[in-house]
This record gives sequence, C-alpha cells and structure tokens, in this order.
Amino acid sequence: MRIITGSAKGIKLSAPRGLGTRPTADRVKEAVFNILGDIVVDAQVLDIFAGTGNLGLEALSRGASTAVFIDSSIDSITSIKENAQRTKLIGQAEILKNDVIRALDRFAGIGRSFDLIFCDPPYNKGFVQKVLEKIETNSIVNPEGILVIEHSKHEEITNQWDHLQLRRVEKYGETLISFLLYNTNQEVR
Repeated sequence: MRIITGSAKGIKLSAPRGLGTRPTADRVKEAVFNILGDIVVDAQVLDIFAGTGNLGLEALSRGASTAVFIDSSIDSITSIKENAQRTKLIGQAEILKNDVIRALDRFAGIGRSFDLIFCDPPYNKGFVQKVLEKIETNSIVNPEGILVIEHSKHEEITNQWDHLQLRRVEKYGETLISFLLYNTNQEVR
C-alpha cells in the first residue's frame, strides 16, 4: 500500500496489525482516482472508517486542500497519524477518534460540509445504509459534492434518496465502488 501520485508519490503506508482493517488495494484506489480526476484538487475531503488514511492521504497528495479522517479504532488513529507524518501531509489533516455516525451528526450541528467523502466501512454490517441516511439527513456534502463508498457486492445501494444520486458503480472482485453525487446533474466520467 502506497501513495500512487502527487506530492507524496511512492511513500509506503503502514496498517495496524491484524484483520481489523482492510485497506483499499492500490489498483482499486488508482481506478477511483482516475474516475474522480480533477475533482480532487482543492477539495475538502472527509475519510470515514478511515483505517489507514489511504484514501484521504491520496487525495491530499493529489491536491485536496484538507482532509478529516474518522475512525473509532485507536490502532487505526495511530496508523493514520504515522502515515500523515510519513507523507508530510499532517498539516492538512484533522484526525478524529470517534464513532462515524456521531461524527456525522456533529458536523451537521456545526454546519461543516465536504466536497468529497470517502466511506469504506466494515463489509456486510449495515453501515452503508446508516451512513447514507445520516448524510442525506444532515446535508454535510457541498453542492456538486461526491460520495465514494467501497462496499461488499452483497450490500446494494439503491437510488432512494432525495439529494444523493447513485451515478456509477464499479466492480472489483467482491468489492463494489459506488459513486453518489449530491443534488446535482453533473456526470462522473
């Protein structure tokens, strides 16, 4: 696992020991960022269920202005901090140990919103639906913002939302990457 391109290109990232995290594979991450393209530049990023910080740090390396990383595991928070320091992106990173659902409520309460949200929850635990409900209710995505969810092929995302529009799904083995746009007609390439 490494940063693919940008200011921290080639820097290897560490992960907590054990099976508690499931970092996004480099080939999947590269495909995601190829799809996103220049949307990442100057974006305010939120990386939830951040694990190693892999996705948010890649976004920072590619020109995102800031990234907030949220995970409930102290081992993951330690790993994210080490990786942010290793990539010299710590100054643009805000790292929070918190329950993701509570954090989303907190952001809504203080009026904080994001241009790009990465969500990579534990597979098949119902988190995808809970996160989508919170994001829809709390409106923490800026207009024209994008939500990228990495999830199991067994967790279907439907287009049942008022503000979130499922626009693209890519399959990588057992993993699906779903791209949702917030209240917009913009197409994901």
